[in-house]
Amino acid sequence: MLKLDFHPAGRHFLQIPGPSPVPDRILRAMSYPTIDHRGPEFGELGLKVLEGIKKIFKTQQPVVIYPASGTGAWEAALSNTLSPGDNVLMFETGHFATLWKKMAESLGLKPEFLGLPGIEGWRRGVQPKMIEERLRADTQHAIKAVCVVHNETSTGVTSDIAAVRRAIDAAGHPALLLVDTISGLACADYRHDEWGVDVTVSGSQKGLMLPPGISFNAISPKAFAASKQAKLPRSFWDWTDIVEMNKSGYWPYTPNTNLLYGLNEALEMILGEGLDNVFARHERLAEATRRAVRAWGLEIQCADPAVYSPVLTGVMMPEGIDADAVRKVIYERFDMSLGTGLGKMKGRMFRIGHLGDCNDLTLLATLAGCEMGLRLAGVPLKESGLPAAMEWLSQPKQAAGLKAAA
Repeated sequence: MLKLDFHPAGRHFLQIPGPSPVPDRILRAMSYPTIDHRGPEFGELGLKVLEGIKKIFKTQQPVVIYPASGTGAWEAALSNTLSPGDNVLMFETGHFATLWKKMAESLGLKPEFLGLPGIEGWRRGVQPKMIEERLRADTQHAIKAVCVVHNETSTGVTSDIAAVRRAIDAAGHPALLLVDTISGLACADYRHDEWGVDVTVSGSQKGLMLPPGISFNAISPKAFAASKQAKLPRSFWDWTDIVEMNKSGYWPYTPNTNLLYGLNEALEMILGEGLDNVFARHERLAEATRRAVRAWGLEIQCADPAVYSPVLTGVMMPEGIDADAVRKVIYERFDMSLGTGLGKMKGRMFRIGHLGDCNDLTLLATLAGCEMGLRLAGVPLKESGLPAAMEWLSQPKQAAGLKAAA
C-alpha cells in the first residue's frame, strides 16, 4: 500500500539515472501562470527555447520539441524517416537499445540486431567495426538506417558516436544515422552536426533537470529530405507542420506550456554554467564514484574504461547477493532511491545516478548512503570508498580544470 503520509526529515535522495532531481529554480519557473499558447508572449518563449536547445545539441538545424516522453521521440525518429518493411541496423548495448528494437518491429520495420554475445554486449559500447563490416556486405543498400544508443542508461556505457559515423562513411553506405541520447544530453559531450547524426533523440528528465514530459528530435537536412519520401503512418509526430510553425515560435497543437517555462530556465542554468563546465563536472563526479566502487572491491558494470559513462555508474553485486534487496535496505533506511538492474542485469547490479543537479557534496552523501546500505545488507567490502572519492574531489587541479574549461 502506498504510504501517502510518508514524510521523513530532509530531502529524498533521488539518485537514479533519471528522472533526476528538479532544481527549485526550475520548479518555481514551472509555477508561472499558464498563458495563451497562441498569444504573443508564448511566441517569444517558443522562439527562445527553440534557439537555446540547439546549443545543447550543438546543431544549427531544427530541433523538434514534443509534449511526450523519450519513447515518443524514438517513434518520431523512426516514423518520419522510414517506410514499412525497411531494414534497420540496430546495435545491442543494453535494455533501451532492446526496447527501441521492439518498437521498430511493432512499427513494421525489419530491425537487425548486432552485438557482442551474452552479457558481454551489455558491458561494452557500440562496436563501429562490426557496423562497418555489416554495411560493406549490404551492397544493395537495403539497410536504410543505423540506430544506436549514445549513453545506455541501463549499463553506464557511453558509446563513441563519431566513430559510428566514420564507420558508416568508410563503408560508403547511404544509411541514416539515428542516435538516442536521452540520458546523455547535457551530461556527456554530444555534437549533432559535427558527428554527422541525422536524427538525435532525447528527453527532458535527465541532464536537462526537468520532469518527464518533453522529448526532442534534432534533424539533419538529409533526414528532413528522407521524411518527404517516408511512408510509415504519422500525424502527431510529423515534422513538417511542426518545423513550419516553429519558425514563429508556435506549435500546430497545444504544447506543454509550463514545462517550456522550465526548459527555458534549465537552458539558462546550463548555458550559464557553460556546457564544457557541465561536462567536466559530470566527468569529475563519475570518476569519484568509480574510485569509491573500486575501493569497496566491487566491479563496475561497464567493462571498458574507454566508454565509462559520466551520467551513471553500474555497481555489480557479488555472486549470491540480490542487488534489489540492497536497494531496498538503502531506500528504507536512508530514504535514497538507486536505479535497479534492467533486463539481463535484473538483480545483479544497481545504478548510481550522478547527473543533472548534482555536486560534490550531493555525491559524497550518496556514496555514504550506498556504503552504509551495502554493509547493512551484508555485502563484504574491501574498505571504505569515501576516502578515495574525497581525495579525488578535493584535488585543487580538479577545480582548476573546471575553470580552464570555461
